[in-house]
Amino acid sequence: MKSSRLKSVKLALTSFFFPIILVFISSSVFSQKSAQQAGNEVITPRLLQDYINFLASDSLKGRNTPSPGLDSAAEYLARNFRELGLKPLNGTFFQDLDYCIIHLGKENILTIKSPGKNREFALKTEFIPYEITADREVAGEVVFAGYGITAPEYDYDDYRNIDATGKIVLVLRQEPGQTDTASTLFMGKELSKYANLKEKMKNAINHGAVGMVVVNGPLHFNSFRPRGYPWPSLSKTLPQDALPMQYCGSTVEKIPIVHAGEEVIKTLFLSLDSLKRVQQRIEFSHQPCSYPLAGKMATLKTSVNEIAMGGRNVYGYLEGEDPLLKNELLVIGAHYDHVGYMEKHKADADYIFNGADDNASGTGGVLATAKAFCAMGTKPRRSVLFILFAGEEKGLLGSATYTRNPLFPLEQTVGMLNLDMISRNSPDSLYLIGQQQSPDMAKIVVEENKNTGFILVDENHGEMGRGSDHYNFYRKGVPVIFFFTNLHDDYHEVTDNPDRIDAEKAAKVARLVFLSAWRMANESQRYNMISSEEKEHSGE
Repeated sequence: MKSSRLKSVKLALTSFFFPIILVFISSSVFSQKSAQQAGNEVITPRLLQDYINFLASDSLKGRNTPSPGLDSAAEYLARNFRELGLKPLNGTFFQDLDYCIIHLGKENILTIKSPGKNREFALKTEFIPYEITADREVAGEVVFAGYGITAPEYDYDDYRNIDATGKIVLVLRQEPGQTDTASTLFMGKELSKYANLKEKMKNAINHGAVGMVVVNGPLHFNSFRPRGYPWPSLSKTLPQDALPMQYCGSTVEKIPIVHAGEEVIKTLFLSLDSLKRVQQRIEFSHQPCSYPLAGKMATLKTSVNEIAMGGRNVYGYLEGEDPLLKNELLVIGAHYDHVGYMEKHKADADYIFNGADDNASGTGGVLATAKAFCAMGTKPRRSVLFILFAGEEKGLLGSATYTRNPLFPLEQTVGMLNLDMISRNSPDSLYLIGQQQSPDMAKIVVEENKNTGFILVDENHGEMGRGSDHYNFYRKGVPVIFFFTNLHDDYHEVTDNPDRIDAEKAAKVARLVFLSAWRMANESQRYNMISSEEKEHSGE
């Protein structure tokens, strides 16, 4: 009796839910068929060629970050997003890059006072500030702090027997033990993290130092010419734009830090041999030999100016229609900058790095994908952000800016699809980077590829490539897939022109991106991400 009732209940539930399941499945299938139709009708080779022709035209002068050509490209991209009906966020389609250029200021001073003597050293020939220096003036007693290292795991601490509070420390470059192949101190010839200048400055600050002077140790170096940072203002040959950069308004604590030459060493130690003997003592004993330089006082001033770099990310926002899933975001992105042009060139020579494949092609692919989304006649369930990054060629600056200042919470960002160089090489091959790290998303792309027919390659064999904007999302824990058609002889050459791209292939890649993205934007699954560390731990 109980068994027959259960069967009746199961039949009743099945008859109730089965039509709903069928409707959901048929709706999903219909949605993907509509996407296939829209992809084929909207994402055409002609459309991709038109986008690439404009972005890689000579008039944009290679879209360097920053440049007027890049600004013109940004306006063009924002206009396209606006015309498609995509929305701005915070009232704008632009996000300024969060980077500033660092210029060396006018007043840079190093003075050392000894009993009865007061010597001021010359900028450039006797000392040069590093790019990580503070914009500040300090004064205090000079203390020799060895290599400036505190390394508990090696039971080594240059600050063990000195008080650096309120003082200027003088430290040697690199680390002890690097010339001794049998040394167990640090990592021998391979420098450890403790040799890093930023690490030494951080350690000095932790011990209360207010300034740092760095010198070459006579045991390891034959030249004592001050290097510091190669500031263009101190050179007749360096390009004037060869300047360091950092996050604008960086809150990283800094102190004045300079690299000093032979005259500073002689003033503090009387001779190079005196410093060499101290350095040998450290090397042979594997123990610190730090001490105050009696009667030596220093004034150290470094001056740097921070100026906004310029350049903007461009984005368009498509809000999802599902009341809950619209709070989740899929990001589809590419970088639209390139490397500019040669200022010095022959009159009849091609001097513009147009960057047709790198990365007008990927930018065109994002625009085409956005156009297909808007042609569907219905919004996806999840929200989608189409974003085009500046500054990729300068070190992934645009994506770093976004992931530091996301327009949508990263914990609600379900995935990121990146398009970089999608229009060259074999018409049937496509590199799909991220298959190992984002298997759920990769599975969708592989399944949708049945409609495009690429031979998919995972060149990285489980390692996530760091050379494009997806990497900054990956670092923040966002699953990523990178669409890429590999390098070629025109990469970063003036020959990367629109007439060399394969518009058929670019359109085919964009269709695959669209089909995959439409499916991701219309399901509720959250995608797994496997880091390299997790894979290594699991033995894969």
